[in-house]
Amino acid sequence: MLKDPGIVILDEATAHLDSENEAAVQQALGRALSGRTSIVIAHRLSTIREAHQILVIDNGEIVARGTHDSLMKDPGLYRELYELQFSNS
Repeated sequence: MLKDPGIVILDEATAHLDSENEAAVQQALGRALSGRTSIVIAHRLSTIREAHQILVIDNGEIVARGTHDSLMKDPGLYRELYELQFSNS
């Protein structure tokens, strides 16, 4: 972020953090990505809950697109993965 880029590509790396540190990283990312176009590869779906647009990719194909709320309303891969991820929390 040293050069103040307009576009950021990020492979989110919170998969092995505890909840407290994950929250701190997400808060810092929220500030760092504010006002920028960002492409985030998410391992924990909580990382992208506030995204303006989520693309769900399965086997190299976009299978769903929308906000967290719209994707949770419809049965599909995103909702299935989200529910699976948080049922194990």
